[in-house]
Amino acid sequence: ARFGERLAFWGGAIDAQHVLSTASPETVREHVRRSVETWKPGGGYVFNNVHNIQAEVPPENVVALFDAAYEYGFYE
Repeated sequence: ARFGERLAFWGGAIDAQHVLSTASPETVREHVRRSVETWKPGGGYVFNNVHNIQAEVPPENVVALFDAAYEYGFYE
């Protein structure tokens, strides 16, 4: 909330190397929720994965990533 009016935060959706590729879909959703709750207040947060989604990432984790972003990421 302190910087949202003057800065945009791009990325930081999830740890693509350690969480997205190895965790359960439920854990992926929780990480996305926490990320959004951290960066969203005050505006200026652009939900985006910092790194490319690698081939070994389970498809269900990719779905969980974007479902959670859709659920938690919209501004009112």
